[in-house]
Amino acid sequence: MSVFPKVLVEQAHSSAWSLSREVAATMNPANPADASLARAGEVLAARGLQVHAHSRGPLDADALAEHDVLVIAHPAEARSERVMGDLPPVLGADEIEAIEAYVRDGGGLVVLAECDQDTYGNNVNDLLARFGLRVTSTLVHESADGGRRHQSNATWVLGQPGAGLGQGLLAGVDEMCFYRAGVIDTTSAPDALVLARTSPTAYPAGQPLAVATRFGSGRVVVLADSDLVGDDSIDELDNARLWTNVVTWASGGMRTTAAAPARSSESASLPEWLRLKAAVEELRLMQAKDGSIPDAERHPRATALVESMKVEIAALASRFAHDAAYLEALPVDLDRWVAGGFAKPDFLDSLMAFRPDLCREDGIEHLVVFPMYTQNGNLDRVFEALLISVQWPDWLAKVEETYDNPMFLAVNFIDFTPGYDTNSAVLFPETVAVREVPKFSWGAIFCDREGARFRRVVSSAAELLSLQLPPDAERLVASQELAQSTFAMWDLIHDRTHSHGDLPFDPFMIKQRMPFWMYALEELRCDLNTFRQAVELEKQGQAYAKSVQYAILFDRLFRFPITGERVRNYDGLGGQLMFAYLHKNDALRWTDNKLSFDWRRVPEVVVALCEDVERLYRSGIDRSRVGHWLASYEFVSSYVAPHPASTWAQGARALPLDGPPKGLTDLVQPDEFPLNVFYEALRKKMADVIASTSGITASTPEREKESA
Repeated sequence: MSVFPKVLVEQAHSSAWSLSREVAATMNPANPADASLARAGEVLAARGLQVHAHSRGPLDADALAEHDVLVIAHPAEARSERVMGDLPPVLGADEIEAIEAYVRDGGGLVVLAECDQDTYGNNVNDLLARFGLRVTSTLVHESADGGRRHQSNATWVLGQPGAGLGQGLLAGVDEMCFYRAGVIDTTSAPDALVLARTSPTAYPAGQPLAVATRFGSGRVVVLADSDLVGDDSIDELDNARLWTNVVTWASGGMRTTAAAPARSSESASLPEWLRLKAAVEELRLMQAKDGSIPDAERHPRATALVESMKVEIAALASRFAHDAAYLEALPVDLDRWVAGGFAKPDFLDSLMAFRPDLCREDGIEHLVVFPMYTQNGNLDRVFEALLISVQWPDWLAKVEETYDNPMFLAVNFIDFTPGYDTNSAVLFPETVAVREVPKFSWGAIFCDREGARFRRVVSSAAELLSLQLPPDAERLVASQELAQSTFAMWDLIHDRTHSHGDLPFDPFMIKQRMPFWMYALEELRCDLNTFRQAVELEKQGQAYAKSVQYAILFDRLFRFPITGERVRNYDGLGGQLMFAYLHKNDALRWTDNKLSFDWRRVPEVVVALCEDVERLYRSGIDRSRVGHWLASYEFVSSYVAPHPASTWAQGARALPLDGPPKGLTDLVQPDEFPLNVFYEALRKKMADVIASTSGITASTPEREKESA
């Protein structure tokens, strides 16, 4: 499976459709749109899919090998249609065998059939028989009083959505039109999923118009009409969304030959690194919480370990020439620490020399050694050693041209010491032990960890909640490379948002003590703005934009509220607020123990929440600090029920407004906004899954942590 699906459209076998507008114009000069799939290709390309034409030669294993989906688009004899391609519309026996094997091994097949199927001289049904399907040769008509005609045309029928209206394969699809369609016989495929049927008032009535089925490790979709994805029809109703859904779903088989290779590095197996790592792991066990080594009896051994670290750092330095200044300053700081009797360490000089922001190159590696705490990990400022690689592909650099963030680094783990075998997914300079707080110039996010834990949590939550994921969301959860790339873009825009917009307070909240819902709103504001930007970028054809929307939605809803303790859990509260807002606005439903979304409305509702939070911020500029706290509490509590014993919930009259702000923050309940019944149950059922994500990386085998 590729990061984005590769789609092969069959054009050699006398096809009635062309991916080229120019060729379509020669096939049908009066109405090229009736012979063109160019728009269908563009719709897929806007989601990142790569579309290629198979214009010459037979469909054999070699032709199919590099693609995730094969599309066969209405092959026909020249006497019945205007066609392109040098080969007849009949697939050879070897071709049918090759396609069957391709699907069995995990490939996808999408067949665009037609009405009166038997009149076109093709043998599509011979191929479909391998999967238990057959297109019945007929022309569907809709009765005048049935209400399912499109534009009053009796043969333009509106399909009746099948199982899972608006969910899974039909996510975002309410109406679809089949223009002069046949029907599909699923008698020999009892497990096939019917996506759309003819209406009870049509002839023939209640028959499948669109079908999806699994075969071996692969997937097959058949549409009983090809016109619905032609240039003159694809942008009507929800035809385009149906098209992207079925092609993306078909690409989701279990093929391994097309899987994108994982990044690898030999650095983690170098003897010099292994010795450095071992020395650091032994040294950190001697250190106190502040990084010092108070036990003088351990100083001789600590001195020997530091000397060993210096030797290995020097041996590794040539591999990291871009970090030369840092790797020269690091031994000096180590010597100063030893000479000072292993007191509280001060690594300001080497920290200021470490400038990974100056070489944001895709795949470049860094060796990092500092006494530091790890956020959401180890709170002691002891030594950690890391090997990391930067993720900075050209497409991300292009996004950064619009959302400028020169301090941001997307990075991935290569190897690390125990402080990062935790939930920590950041490398921030402010965590390093230094004598004074400097001006920082960079911050790094471990996108591989974020992507890996997202995939594990969301896949488990979706199964538990009977949530039918949209095909592109299913693909995001299935692909580590897509997930970590998605998080790189999310983090880039999120991080930038902290310093943009109407800000009634320091967005980084340095040295401020405020009620924890203020932190919740700030982190949520940045995510909501990122979501809104992703909606606009999706319209512009940015390939990762839709995945960013899914990542924000699912991580906020499924992981944040049930991760960590319930004491002033501001990230959790942001997720609770998003859930409540979506639920109140009927974009999310929990019915019959199944979670579902109105996927057509989710973007507009999330953007509406973003605008509500921004209005709160904008008006906060005109309020006092405490007044803004109160207004923010009122906003949050209008969606998330506060603790029954809350003093804040009683309003301003119950609060000591004439005293210092500390008196107000002291009255905040440890869990001021408890989990609702949905999250209480989810937290219990997902506890083991959440725990299993500690220390997870892209290379962690599936479910390893859960079975450990």
